[in-house]
Amino acid sequence: MKIFTASQIKACDEFTIKNEPISSVFLMERAAEKCVDYLAKKIDYHQKIYLFCGNGNNGGDGFAIARLLYYLCYDVTVFIDQSNQGFSNDAAENFNRLKEISGVAIKDFSEVSTVLFEPDSVIIDALFGSGLNRNIDGKLATLIHQLNQIEACKISIDIPSGIFADKIIDKDSTVFKAKETLSFQFYKKAFLHPEVGVFCGEIHLLDIGLHPDFTENTLVKDFTIDEEIIKTIYRPREEFSHKGNFGKSYIIAGSYGKIGAAVLATKAALKSGSGLTFCVSADCGYSVLQTHCVEAMFMSFGNHYCEKIDVSDDATFGIGPGFGTEEISEKALINFLKSKKLPLVLDADALNLLSKNTENLKFIPENSIITPHPKEFARLFGVTSNSFERLELAKIKSKELNIYIVLKDHHTQIVTPNGDVFYNITGNSGLAKGGSGDVLLGIITSLLAQNYTPKDAAIFAVWLHGCAADFAAKKYSKEAMQPTDVIESLSEVFKSLS
Repeated sequence: MKIFTASQIKACDEFTIKNEPISSVFLMERAAEKCVDYLAKKIDYHQKIYLFCGNGNNGGDGFAIARLLYYLCYDVTVFIDQSNQGFSNDAAENFNRLKEISGVAIKDFSEVSTVLFEPDSVIIDALFGSGLNRNIDGKLATLIHQLNQIEACKISIDIPSGIFADKIIDKDSTVFKAKETLSFQFYKKAFLHPEVGVFCGEIHLLDIGLHPDFTENTLVKDFTIDEEIIKTIYRPREEFSHKGNFGKSYIIAGSYGKIGAAVLATKAALKSGSGLTFCVSADCGYSVLQTHCVEAMFMSFGNHYCEKIDVSDDATFGIGPGFGTEEISEKALINFLKSKKLPLVLDADALNLLSKNTENLKFIPENSIITPHPKEFARLFGVTSNSFERLELAKIKSKELNIYIVLKDHHTQIVTPNGDVFYNITGNSGLAKGGSGDVLLGIITSLLAQNYTPKDAAIFAVWLHGCAADFAAKKYSKEAMQPTDVIESLSEVFKSLS
């Protein structure tokens, strides 16, 4: 799914109004109806609903929502700034419609302190939408601070007030902290970055019928990975095929005390379809690997640590989990990279070794995939102030080195050399455990070996990894699930695809 900027979303509204055609106030009504459809499924009639509406079109959405909820017999109270009723045209029209309903109380923001909010009350934020371009201050900042202190179910319409759609917010910004956000049609880029996404809660996309010609024909550089994209990537197996059709994966991983990382990466490669799988590791891990990964073949690169990688096959290599950071291993890695031309996958200790002398980054074969978490990225390319800056630096380095960068985060980003960014929206906090990255390395390596392009292998692998984690969380809980559970759950994801 494409991610549009705030200005593109505004242009999409205008295009829809002109080409459907439809009046702007009726488009607002349609958006409000979609919100109410969702809210009516969630809110019981005994729960009191309090809507806080600004002067712009986001407030207009709120007025329309209040009216429609009242028609469904909900107990609704609306708060506005009664000293400043300079509404936008569409907001004014919906406010006038609302005023005609005697059953809806309209109060001033200053009266919020007089209300006794029950814990099951619903507070709906319709103060500012995606057009906001300044920090909130004054009485509205005071109001939002008050609302954030109230124990209630909090829902934002379109975007939590105080957030900018496309950029970072200041650390001391005033922002409404929502439990859920009802976003119209699209994700906003800000939702997908940790500094901002923490205020959004659970995101629900509501299709309000914006014109498909605009969405299809407008060029963007940012995308979310959805099932539409995955369906264009996934290739079901042909019946008349053999192991040679599905590639040869070499997992170069593990060292003394870190053999588990090699096991996880190897098992993940096996479980995600690699035709032939080898684990190149330390002799000290031989019995462990042969016991736990019986389908894989073992090759030695040293006794306790990597001394030399002696593999001449033109196969696909995934390097790094538990590899170790010894000087001899560093030399072995650099010499190996110098000898390779085909794309490979680098993670964990392989990245840590490269960060010791970043001049060695030039030896990474073009179109390879690296998978750093934020600290690994900083060691490789430099410290950035926030995830937005980190992403911009990743775009520069991806183009400069002609590699794909998988920036691991809550919403992992795949950065391509041409500047496209794909945000993953599968997965959960149960992946915040040691070993999860080793599993991802194995999946990417396996898909690359199966002749998926580097771009498709990275996108598909990150999505698979997240989906498998979601299946595992449902079965075991986020707290109890383990990386091995994610590997086992890959079968559920592949079954769901077919």
